[in-house]
Amino acid sequence: MREPSEVASGRIPGAVNIPLGQLPQRFGEIDRTRETVVVCRSGMRSTKACKFLAGQGYDNVWNLMGGMSGWRGSVQ
Repeated sequence: MREPSEVASGRIPGAVNIPLGQLPQRFGEIDRTRETVVVCRSGMRSTKACKFLAGQGYDNVWNLMGGMSGWRGSVQ
C-alpha cells in the first residue's frame, strides 16, 4: 500500500507493492487462498486496504501494525 517513493527507501523482501489508490483496480492480483499481510508506512493506509479486501471476500488478510516503521526484519 506504499507509494513508489516509499518503496524506493526499502521494502520487505518478496513483497508485492500495490498503492492504495490502485487497489480497487488491482486487488485481483492478490491470491485469495494465501495469507496476506498488508503494509504501509505507519499502518493507516493498510488498515483501509484490509477493510477493502475483507469487503471483497478476502478472509486471510492481516495488517502489519506500525507498518514499515514497526518492521524489524530485513529490507531490500
